[in-house]
Amino acid sequence: MKCLIVDDEDVAVDGVADYINSIDYLHPAGRCSSAMEAMKALREQDIDLMFLDINMPRLSGLELLESLEKSPLTILTTAYSEYALEGYRLHVVDYLLKPYSFQRFVQATQKALDLYRSRPGSGKSDADKTENMYIRQGDSFQKISWDEILFVEAMQNYLKLYLKEKTFVIHQTMASLEEMLPKDRFYRVHNSFLINVSRIESISGGRLFINSHEIPVSKHRKEEFLNTVVYKNLISK
Repeated sequence: MKCLIVDDEDVAVDGVADYINSIDYLHPAGRCSSAMEAMKALREQDIDLMFLDINMPRLSGLELLESLEKSPLTILTTAYSEYALEGYRLHVVDYLLKPYSFQRFVQATQKALDLYRSRPGSGKSDADKTENMYIRQGDSFQKISWDEILFVEAMQNYLKLYLKEKTFVIHQTMASLEEMLPKDRFYRVHNSFLINVSRIESISGGRLFINSHEIPVSKHRKEEFLNTVVYKNLISK
């Protein structure tokens, strides 16, 4: 997706640009320091995704959106939370409250990518959608494929991601990770466990096994898990 950054703060623009350059499905197409500059840029080229600050001189980001007859997919980037409802009224993709993490940025852009690829004439199928995510490891970010994840275990304020030959510990809630992953491939079998359904090796009673790991299945989730998730996965094979 071709991206336009609209913000009157150079530091903020540089930060978004750096994030864009770290993601393979995003392409930098320009940067503007005002809404008026953005109007000109939008007239001169096709923009797929706009990162838009709200508080700017003369014309705000929200006023810019309202003035456009046809706007690109837009992610608002702002330090002010009180404009969130107004932003969603204008059908923005997401609302990033400064300062935001790279992981939160990726989550927002993945939502934009799904919307972009679902548009008529995009020529993209569901199979073409992004299949990876970025996780912070120290001072760097590690790109991992969804398919690599065997299961996830919650540990207080952290999550432990189990891959076939390695594990990663990340500072994130289970609910937020569950929202990022495809619901037809990952299932929360227990408050503390989210599993990749395709990686199940066997199921016995209230337990399942993945790569020799024994994982409990909650009693109140067992019936839905067996009758809906597992059955559907077996049929699809």
